Amino acid sequence: MLTRSQDPESTIVQISPEPHDSNGMSLMQLAMRRLRRDRLTLIAIGFLLTLALLAFAAPLIEQALGVSYTRTDVTNAFQPVNSPGHLLGTDDLGRDHLARLLYAGQVSLLWIAIPAALLSLGIGVLLGVMTGYYGGVVDDIVNWIITTLNSIPSLFLLLIVSAVLSPGPTTLVLVLGLLGWTGTTRLVRGETLSIREREFIISAKALGASPWRIMFHHIVPNLMSIVVITLAIDIGTLILVESALSFLGLGVKPPIPTWGNMLTNAQTFFTKGVHLVIIPGMLITTTVLCLYVIGDGIRDAFDPTAVDK
Repeated sequence: MLTRSQDPESTIVQISPEPHDSNGMSLMQLAMRRLRRDRLTLIAIGFLLTLALLAFAAPLIEQALGVSYTRTDVTNAFQPVNSPGHLLGTDDLGRDHLARLLYAGQVSLLWIAIPAALLSLGIGVLLGVMTGYYGGVVDDIVNWIITTLNSIPSLFLLLIVSAVLSPGPTTLVLVLGLLGWTGTTRLVRGETLSIREREFIISAKALGASPWRIMFHHIVPNLMSIVVITLAIDIGTLILVESALSFLGLGVKPPIPTWGNMLTNAQTFFTKGVHLVIIPGMLITTTVLCLYVIGDGIRDAFDPTAVDK
């Protein structure tokens, strides 16, 4: 801001900084403030937290409603939504649909998608930081493995591994986690290549810090925004992958419910119980959409070039 002196004989021009309420705030503080102002991201976070709490509390809700996700009653099969004793109706075997959806949320989200995403993320971050920092032979070997895995269609590779191993939540976590780290590794490697040339890394080397200390005490903390964004997107992607494998008959087998196998088993009963198709499909779509919205919101919040209004 330019201000001139009131003295007519003076030609002094004073320059004062523009008022800005973010002066003195760290990137983390700015990011949290931006997230608090992002209503869409907050709504998505609230929806996912509510869904996770309901899935975690499935036994309590089941007991309170007096229903069971395993108890069958063929005389009450295909009950519609809001039928007596069943808020979301029943399936083809007379099992309570609400209870099965809650337990399926536990399996799809808490047992498969989140553990598999964490496993994939851990492998990807470790290899990405190592290849980006060391380079040379280590970088060539890891890139060769990534290129080899990416040259095989991912769905085809998942089908082969899932067919060889016995299907189940643990198998899916291992398969999805051990095969889904390549994209994370490339992303982290690129960021590490940029960070390792900065002044604070050069100073740490000059002070005698070991490579492992530099990687995990100086580089990894600067990758946290990317890590969180990747985790949110990977969880949504893995929910879709689990649903696709269930549709092809290579996912978690009944009677263990997942949103994917519930949707697959209900497709033959569309005319008898449309709610058996619509509700699991809506849960999958909404959950994945919320995860993508959260990832996009976190990316915008941690953008150092963003201008606050």
